[in-house]
Amino acid sequence: MPNPWTGKGNPYTREEVRERLQATINKGNAIIAAGAGTGISAKFIEKGGADLIIIYNSGRFRMMGHGSTCGLMAYGDANAIAMEIGEYEVLPVVEEVPVICGVHATDPRRRMWHWLGKVKEMGFSGVNNFPTHTIVDGHFRGVLEETGMSVKKEYEMVAIARKMDLFSVVYVATPEEAVEMAKAGADAIIAHVGTTVGGSVGVKSAVVSWEHTLKRTQEIIDAASQVRKDIFFLCHGGPINTPSDAERVIKNTDAVGFVGASSLERMGVEDSLTNLTKEFKALKL
Repeated sequence: MPNPWTGKGNPYTREEVRERLQATINKGNAIIAAGAGTGISAKFIEKGGADLIIIYNSGRFRMMGHGSTCGLMAYGDANAIAMEIGEYEVLPVVEEVPVICGVHATDPRRRMWHWLGKVKEMGFSGVNNFPTHTIVDGHFRGVLEETGMSVKKEYEMVAIARKMDLFSVVYVATPEEAVEMAKAGADAIIAHVGTTVGGSVGVKSAVVSWEHTLKRTQEIIDAASQVRKDIFFLCHGGPINTPSDAERVIKNTDAVGFVGASSLERMGVEDSLTNLTKEFKALKL
């Protein structure tokens, strides 16, 4: 339904977003969610037919020519950056696709219920847990868990979002995290299998195998499905880089869609600008 104040789509209620995604599935189509770090990216992602547009701080770094992992570092206020991109760049140009705001739930400086109120007031239709500690592991993850910056705060954020009628699409890296997100009320769960490979700043050495990608994606789906049956499951990361890669996962698991950030926004810019410039440079006097 259009926003009665503007005639445009955003913001949508949680149920309205769910109905839109279910309608996509009912047509036999995969759900495609896309990260956008700039207004022009969002504008043309919408023209391409994406079902959701997600804004998070890594999009800004990605479109500055840096790796998305910058979004996990202390290079700025992640919540403020996502809000700024939404307010001044994306929400003013997106006409109909639901826009989701990345929320850094473990930021100790924010009262999460208060911040989510601002997210909703701005016109976002939902939330995403990014930056997320689910993709941090090893000793550092242990330190975060023990010093008040636990991933549990991400579960709590999702539970608050559910109470506030905000749609939630969340990253998880393990079946255990998927279970907790399902209990918290997440509407869509993204099986994050690792940093996206390829492109100018994608990982090359920490490559995840296809065997692991398919196995872990299905493990996450199976675990969360034991809690609730109404979750939309999406895939992301690792070797899933192209439409054919996403199709491979969708055909070999119970995932019903794909989330593209680097693999859609950054790769699209890298390829198109490079090739277009080469075409211009091929002109002769």
